[in-house]
Amino acid sequence: MVTTPTTSLTFEEYLTYDDGTGFHYELVDGRLELMNPPTIQHFLIADFLDSVLKEEIKRLGLPWLCFRETGVRTGRNKSRLTDLCVVTQEQARTLMNLSAVFESPPLLIVEVVSPESVKRDYRYKRSEYAALEVPEYWIVDPLEATISVLLLEEGLYEQTVLSANQQIRSRTFPELVLAPEQVFSAGNLEK
Repeated sequence: MVTTPTTSLTFEEYLTYDDGTGFHYELVDGRLELMNPPTIQHFLIADFLDSVLKEEIKRLGLPWLCFRETGVRTGRNKSRLTDLCVVTQEQARTLMNLSAVFESPPLLIVEVVSPESVKRDYRYKRSEYAALEVPEYWIVDPLEATISVLLLEEGLYEQTVLSANQQIRSRTFPELVLAPEQVFSAGNLEK
C-alpha cells in the first residue's frame, strides 16, 4: 500500500517530490493526489490524438510541441497532469532542464476521461484551466462516446459536445479534420 505524506507541500516542493514508487501525483491545495494508471483504451486514444496533433503541427510548420503527461500549474499550491498539451517551443524552452510543469497556459489541453476522473476532468480541471486562461480544452469521454470542445470566451468556457461523425471545430487547429468516431475507434483493438 502506498501512503502519501500528510503534510502540506508547496508547489516548489512538489516539483522535486519523489517517493521512489514511480507513481504520478497531482498537487491539489498542497496535498498529493495519486493518479491511477490509465486503461489500455485510454493509452490508445491518447496515442492516436498525440500523433494527429503532432502531424498537424508538422504539416503547418508551427513552432509548437505536443506533450503527454506534463504538468500545468493551476494555482498557488496546485498542479494538474494533462493527458496531452500543446505548447509553444518557447514555453518548452523555459523548462528545458526543469520539471515539465508549465506555469503559463498551454494552447490546448486534452484530457481523456477514465471512470475515476469524471468529476476531476469535467468540473475541477475545467474551472482551473479557465482560470489559467487555457484557450482550448478538449474532454475526450470514451464512457459517453463524446468529445467536448471548450473554447475560452471572456474567462469562461463555451462548450460544444460532439459525437459520432460530427467534426471537431478547433480554434487552435482550424484545418483539422477529425470526428469522435475516429478517436474512439483508435481506442478499440478490434479493427
